[in-house]
Amino acid sequence: MSICGLNNVKHKGILDDMVKKEMIERNEEPWGKKFIINYKISEKGRMIFKNLLEPYENLFPRGEKK
Repeated sequence: MSICGLNNVKHKGILDDMVKKEMIERNEEPWGKKFIINYKISEKGRMIFKNLLEPYENLFPRGEKK
């Protein structure tokens, strides 16, 4: 989230919901006394992307100027 510039507090609920629905996977890595939380797309999330978002992207490509 730091790479994207998203606010951790505001988006935590969305990420927790996506983890609960098995769309993404959460991994905690120790870093001194703190933890770094990493998220990655799950296989279920990949299937949702392929079946839902990929056809939409094909119909309406991003960045195409008219």
